[in-house]
Amino acid sequence: MTERLRGLVEAPWFSNFIIAVIIINAVTLGLETSPTAMAVAGSLLYGLDRIALAIFCVEIAAKLFVYRLSFFRSAWNVFDFAIVVIALVPSGEGLSVLRSLRILRALRLVSMVPEMRTVVQALLNAIPAMASVIALMTLIFYVAAVMTTKLFGPAFPDWFGTLGASLYTLFQIVTLESWSMGIVRPVMEVHPYAWIFFVPFILVVTFAVLNLFIAIIVNAMQTASGADEAEHHKENEAHFADLMEELKSLRREIKEFRSERAAATSARPASAAQK
Repeated sequence: MTERLRGLVEAPWFSNFIIAVIIINAVTLGLETSPTAMAVAGSLLYGLDRIALAIFCVEIAAKLFVYRLSFFRSAWNVFDFAIVVIALVPSGEGLSVLRSLRILRALRLVSMVPEMRTVVQALLNAIPAMASVIALMTLIFYVAAVMTTKLFGPAFPDWFGTLGASLYTLFQIVTLESWSMGIVRPVMEVHPYAWIFFVPFILVVTFAVLNLFIAIIVNAMQTASGADEAEHHKENEAHFADLMEELKSLRREIKEFRSERAAATSARPASAAQK
């Protein structure tokens, strides 16, 4: 029973079925945000949502039955389990946040699609390397915020009046959203040489430090892809080794069979001569 169920939950068609259910459920949850769709087919959408949740519960229960406690050794299984449990939490009046969390089921696509898992794993692997870049950016932002608060705060209190306001304004400048016409040029009308601060700040943070994030992520993606290829290559080698061992075993059996047959054939004339 357990082996048959294991074969079911590990079958490719079963994974494809769950992916299809996740996509359909995500579409129905999106349609629930439309008053027109709810007025036309609200009960149908609600029914499809309940069916999808029931399928997810059966899937998790089957995997728990097959893998037992080893189910929780995989972070992706824990992720799926947490999302399904959140969906089972009652969402009555005053719990609209819990109702909105149902869309988190769509994130199960990340755990079901191997390519998405590779991307997420690469991002997680890049976090330690990104920490140093984040620390560098934090230091630059803090120094720049203190400078702009002292230099431009009295004339532009809305943008640079406090340390927090300066940090937010500098973040807007880094994103290049209306940084010139919206902030820097008005500041330069009062402080003509303000460009000496803002231009190097943009060059350092936006075009240098932020690109370090991209470099780290790209390197992590390449490493993850290389690890996947190495794992697939290792699996292929193991499979090839198994095939070679089977061939050797088959050749030994054939050789033994031929030897036995030759011995039997040679024994027949000898017995006939004795008669």
